[in-house]
Amino acid sequence: MSDTIPIQFARVMRASGKMAPRQGAGNVQVFFDRQELTVILNLYGRMVQAGEWRDYAIDGLGDRAVFSAFRRASEMPVCRIEKQPALAQRQGQYVITGAGGQVLKRGRELTQVLRVLERKLLKIVP
Repeated sequence: MSDTIPIQFARVMRASGKMAPRQGAGNVQVFFDRQELTVILNLYGRMVQAGEWRDYAIDGLGDRAVFSAFRRASEMPVCRIEKQPALAQRQGQYVITGAGGQVLKRGRELTQVLRVLERKLLKIVP
């Protein structure tokens, strides 16, 4: 498998029982590629081990892909990692958003942006 092939999710079934129509050729849906998802899931595993996160959700929206991390499944996400390719040449395509909706970090490289979340993993050992 290639690192650049996006992960495809199954089509969504509507409440009426019919499948949702595929988007047209002009509308490209955004997903995390395999390399990005590996970096994000490695961070997720370390945060679960530290007891910070317990659940996650991945959404492939029309203009962005979102990875949401939860402390508990019934709550609002603790943080969201978003990929917005439309902002790649401006502010950077990766955005980390906190629980209150504030932007914690924005940038062009995923590993640099995720460092703001890795600070929670650092603990002083006596």
